[in-house]
Amino acid sequence: MTHIPIKICGLTREQDVLAAANAGASALGFVLYPPSPRHVSPERAAELARLLPAFVTPVLLFVNASQAEVAHAAALVPGAWLQFHGDETPAFCHQVASGLGRRWIRAARIPKETPAGGQVFDLVNYADTYSQADALLLDTLVDAYGGSGSTFNWSQLPTNVNAHLVLSGGLTPANVADGIRAVHARGRSLAVDVSSGVESAKGIKDHDKIRAFVAAVHSTTLAS
Repeated sequence: MTHIPIKICGLTREQDVLAAANAGASALGFVLYPPSPRHVSPERAAELARLLPAFVTPVLLFVNASQAEVAHAAALVPGAWLQFHGDETPAFCHQVASGLGRRWIRAARIPKETPAGGQVFDLVNYADTYSQADALLLDTLVDAYGGSGSTFNWSQLPTNVNAHLVLSGGLTPANVADGIRAVHARGRSLAVDVSSGVESAKGIKDHDKIRAFVAAVHSTTLAS
């Protein structure tokens, strides 16, 4: 059995929070970005986070929120990690998170494919730029902020990223094992993050898909 921490993101309902926690998720994400179909208010995130059992971590996802907005939400959800998914600078992320005493994740939005003659996304440099982040979440670049629901080319990632990585972007029970095998050795550690891949509709989780996703992660075998 492979131990890869699992984050399930975009929770909006009590029954989905309980299903994800009971299935074995390590962290649950709440989207505090109003344009997202999975948006919840800070107050609603706090209600849902209170359902979490011990040692399951809430994560608050922000997109270009103000320092005051982040502080307000964090105060309502004690112990939550902060996930910055917009255009936040390293200085902003560090200042806000350190001021609140919180750990934080920075999303890296990676193009689906490198265009012919184009520049490969420099994840090594990105990890250096955001070196104070506790992890980098690897998502697929799309027009909108938030979860992409589509994969990028995992093979284009460098093999020497000095960061804890969280693989995201279009993961499903069917492809998560391939993603883990492709990315697990490219950073200091690997976790996975899923949202649309375990849904029946946007913001509505499918409990069978959640269980299938967790089972697929746990049963992934890695080359020794």
